[in-house]
Amino acid sequence: METARVLVAADKFKGSLTAVQVAERVTAGLRRVVPGVRVETLPVADGGDGTVAAAVAAGFERREARVTGPLGDPVTAAYAVRGTTAVVEMAEASGLQHLPDGVFAPLTATTYGSGELLLAAAGAGARTIVFGVGGSATTDGGAGMLAALGARFLDADGKPVGPGGGGLADLAEADLSGLDPRLKGIDLILASDVDNPLTGPKGAPEVYGRQKGATEADIAVLDAALAHYASLLGPEQAQLPGAGAAGGIGYGALVALGARFRPGIEVMLDVLGFAPALERATFVITGEGSLDAQTLHGKAPAGVAAAARAAGIDVVAVCGRLALAPEALGRAGIRRAYALTELEPDPAVCMAQAGPLLERVAESIARDFLR
Repeated sequence: METARVLVAADKFKGSLTAVQVAERVTAGLRRVVPGVRVETLPVADGGDGTVAAAVAAGFERREARVTGPLGDPVTAAYAVRGTTAVVEMAEASGLQHLPDGVFAPLTATTYGSGELLLAAAGAGARTIVFGVGGSATTDGGAGMLAALGARFLDADGKPVGPGGGGLADLAEADLSGLDPRLKGIDLILASDVDNPLTGPKGAPEVYGRQKGATEADIAVLDAALAHYASLLGPEQAQLPGAGAAGGIGYGALVALGARFRPGIEVMLDVLGFAPALERATFVITGEGSLDAQTLHGKAPAGVAAAARAAGIDVVAVCGRLALAPEALGRAGIRRAYALTELEPDPAVCMAQAGPLLERVAESIARDFLR
């Protein structure tokens, strides 16, 4: 029998292992059972946090910039460059990871630093920017980002409105004439696993506001403020898929920067070189921390499995926690899923010991499929 050629294309286990660490642990477990197995690793991401790290693992150069964090303080944010393509992750500048534990600012958190990060990528010579949006601390419709790029958002007295989505309630004039010319001519790809509109029952404040610390009253304020903002910039674009991504930064990119929306995993598989890697493989292992209903809606394992199934290649998945029935896995193109909780039912221990447990899971995969 021909030696299997395994492609490990998994996302991070959030809170436990990066995508690179997942690939390393799976490889170690496989080789313990089948020492000669050929393994290629391609850590993947869907546009959310971890996207820059996946690009760097695929050969992009990591760069850093000092930008404005979501609370207005300076933060160091990374982006990735290869040739004239850059990968920018808005969470690096405006993500929840920049908030102190237990501190939220649902009405005032700003995406200003995300605009600064886009300018850094443009200044590095990028002509195509993959803008991964997810994991944001913000719900400002991208107004902060656009302000960093030269837009002016003024109240009735001609003064700049306050930061965050809450400040947009006072918006009287939106002037986009001063947008930085360096972004003209750049192909800006909005990469997201979220296709929500900007406002309404499926909009950014209602669906994602609570995880950013918003109360029910805050959500009502933000929804009204973003609807008012969109009435001045372009109400039609507020209903486009992806407009509600990352607290509405998708809307700002679509309405003012000429961005085009693509499902994040599709974009990232292209950028990372997944298709040629798949051609070299006879067996694929994908995964993420939790395989659940959300996985089926544009998350990395679903994208990997769909592409592998189209190529006629078997796929199994690894995960910390499994909340999908075998039938749902099968429909997604995943033959079988291996969960760490099958070995260690205590979630806290499971997360703390994710690395060693994942190696044991990979040993099981090798025994079941590679021997």
